Amino acid sequence: MIKNLSFSEPIYVLAPLAGFTDLPFRSVVKKFGADLTVSEMLSSNALAHGSTKTLHMLEKSPIEDPYSVQIAASEVDMAKRAVEVLNEQNAIDIIDLNCGCPVPKVVGHGSGSSLLLDLPLMGDIIKTIKDTSNKSLTSVKIRLGFNEKNHIDIAKVVEDNGADFLAVHGRTRAGKFKSEVDYDAIKEIKESVSIPVIANGDIDSYEKAQWVLEHTRCDGVMIGRGAVGNPWIFHQLKNSTKDISNDIKHAIIMEHFDKMIEFYGSHGVPMFRKHTHTYSKGYRGASKLRDEVNHIADVKEYREVLDNFFKNAELA
Repeated sequence: MIKNLSFSEPIYVLAPLAGFTDLPFRSVVKKFGADLTVSEMLSSNALAHGSTKTLHMLEKSPIEDPYSVQIAASEVDMAKRAVEVLNEQNAIDIIDLNCGCPVPKVVGHGSGSSLLLDLPLMGDIIKTIKDTSNKSLTSVKIRLGFNEKNHIDIAKVVEDNGADFLAVHGRTRAGKFKSEVDYDAIKEIKESVSIPVIANGDIDSYEKAQWVLEHTRCDGVMIGRGAVGNPWIFHQLKNSTKDISNDIKHAIIMEHFDKMIEFYGSHGVPMFRKHTHTYSKGYRGASKLRDEVNHIADVKEYREVLDNFFKNAELA
């Protein structure tokens, strides 16, 4: 097992989430408790063709150790070429294949959860990644099926083709993000394979994460949307505490803002507005704050307003 990642006790993983889990956000959750961070999903085609934007998305924070890069692929050859590009990057520990994304654009290209319709192809791509990669581990993220559940078959293909561990989102592709998460099915996968299994889907609180771990007996939990506006969930899990002080929340929010500016420059200000909206939800004066920051472009001014609000924030 690679340095800083052991499955001897439950691990806490930040799921890839387009538009949110960029380097600044990943570095914050890593600093405050996440065991593993994963890049936003990258196209194999874009990697293979040397897309500057995609290569920029590979960048990681120095504290992201270990670090996983997630790719989407629909063809064996393109997956191989993408992995060869990733092999040249020294700071990556894990290559993860996405077999769960339900977004029509991704499915339409034959990648993401589309691979659940062709398990032999999915297996070939996993094996190719495993055989080509010079990284420590290969992992796969799946759903329970495309239209209907065939989760055990899917999990067996993942295991049989050399993946070191898998993450399971407890819905089918047809279930998108709306249907109820089937934690029983995740538990069945855990019982049917010998590789570590990470549970994913609607884990939005410390209590829910604890329940999912207990119910599924999985080797960890992966949290995506449940961490947006709530990144301190990793601090709670790592420290086994339901309580979270306002000081910790304040420190995490300011760290996030500073990292955004460090990474994006002054463009980080308008980019941080959506985060300000989610962080301030439920606090007294939130709507006034949102109106105010929508008109601020200066880094120093935005930081002062943010700092003052969250230092003394009170629930509505």
